[in-house]
Amino acid sequence: MVPIASGSGWIPALVCRLRAAVASRLVWVALALLVTGKASAQGLASLPESLRREWTEVAGAWRTRLDTTGIIGGSLALVRSGEVLFHETNGMADLASGRPVDEETIFHWASITKTFTGIAVMQLRDRGLLELDDPVVDWVPEVRGVYNPFGSMEDVTLRHLLSHSAGFQSPTFPWAGTEDWQPHEPTDWGQLVAMIPYTRLHFAAGSRYQYSNPGIVYLGRVIEAITGDVFEAHIEKNIFRPLGMTTAYFDVTPWHLLERRSNHYFVEDGEVRAGGLDFNTGITVSNGGLNASFHDMARYLGFLAGAVAPGSLAEGVLDPESLEEMWTPVVAVGSSNIGAESMGLTFFVYDGGKGDRRIIGHTGSQRAYYSFIYLDPETGVGTIAAFNTVGISEEPNTRRVLNETRADVLGRVFPLFR
Repeated sequence: MVPIASGSGWIPALVCRLRAAVASRLVWVALALLVTGKASAQGLASLPESLRREWTEVAGAWRTRLDTTGIIGGSLALVRSGEVLFHETNGMADLASGRPVDEETIFHWASITKTFTGIAVMQLRDRGLLELDDPVVDWVPEVRGVYNPFGSMEDVTLRHLLSHSAGFQSPTFPWAGTEDWQPHEPTDWGQLVAMIPYTRLHFAAGSRYQYSNPGIVYLGRVIEAITGDVFEAHIEKNIFRPLGMTTAYFDVTPWHLLERRSNHYFVEDGEVRAGGLDFNTGITVSNGGLNASFHDMARYLGFLAGAVAPGSLAEGVLDPESLEEMWTPVVAVGSSNIGAESMGLTFFVYDGGKGDRRIIGHTGSQRAYYSFIYLDPETGVGTIAAFNTVGISEEPNTRRVLNETRADVLGRVFPLFR
C-alpha cells in the first residue's frame, strides 16, 4: 500500500474525490441523509438530560472524525444490559450498490472473535472436559515441535494461551504473503503444522504478555479435539444459538444476509479500493473470523452483563463466576488512554483511568475493518463501534479514530451511569 502524503489539504481533497466517485452512482444523497445518525426516540426520551446531552456531543465528535478522516462507513452504539440506547450510523456500507450503513449492517469483528473462543474453552472447563493448567501438548501434540529455549513445551498451558502469556509471536504466518494469489490466512491445519518447526517461543511461558494470534488458533484446535466438532459449528450451537445471535456467522456470508454485509475499503494514493464483502480466515477462524450485526453484538454484551432471563438458553452459556474469572487480570499489558491495561482470559481489563472502576473488552482489526466492544460489568453499560476503511493516512487514521472514540465514550458517558 502506498501511503498518502501528509499535509493539511489532502483530507478535503480525498473527501471530494469520494463524493465524486459515489455521485456517479447516485449515492451521495443517501450519504447526506445520514449526517444526524440514528437513535431510538423512545430511548432518548426516557434517559436523563445530562446523558442525552453528553452522548450527543460524543456522537457528534465521532461523526466529525469519520468525515474529516475519510472513513467510508462506521457505526457506534451505547447499550445497557443488552438494550441499545443509542445507535449512530455514518457513511456507506457498500459504495458500488449505494447502500448506506444502517442499524442492520453486518460488520467483521476480527479479534473480538477471541473472546468467544475463550468462552468456549471455559464451557469445556466447567463441564470437566479440560483444566486450564493442562499442557497444550496434551490436546495439540503437534505443538511439541515448537522450539522452546526456555524449557519444555509441557510448561505451556491453556491458561497461558488464554492470557497471551505463552511466548508465541503475534502474526499467524512466519512470513507475510505479498501476492494477490496467496491466501489471507492459512487455509488448513496442515499449513500451520508445517510452520511449527520454524516457530519459537520468545520468552518463558507465564513470564509476561505478548499478544498472539497463533495461541488462539491452537485453542480453536483444542476445542475441536475435545468436542469432535468443527470450531464454527461448536460456537454456533453453544454460544450463538442460545444467545439468539441470528446474524452471527464466520467467514462467507449466508445468501440471506448479503444485503446487510458491509464492504471494506483501502485508500491508496487517494484512490479507494473495495476489499469485497467476504474473505476467508481459514484455519485461523477462532482467532478472527466473526461477522455479526450490532443487534447481535448488543445481545452478546447483555449476556456478559448478566442480563439473561432465568431458565433461558442464554443462562446456561456460562456461569457468572466463570465470566468473572475471565475478567481477572493475569498479566500486565501497560497503560492506555482508558487506564492501566491487563490481560485476563481473552478479555482485556482496564481500571477505567481512576482505579475505582473496571472495564472489560476487546478491539478488532483485520484487513480494513476496525472495531471494539467494552463493558462496565458493575452497571451493565457497554459500547460497540465498527469502521470499514483503512490506509487513509498515517495521522489521523482509523486506529486513532477508534482510540479517541473509546476514550470519549468510556471517559464521558460511562461514568454517568454510576
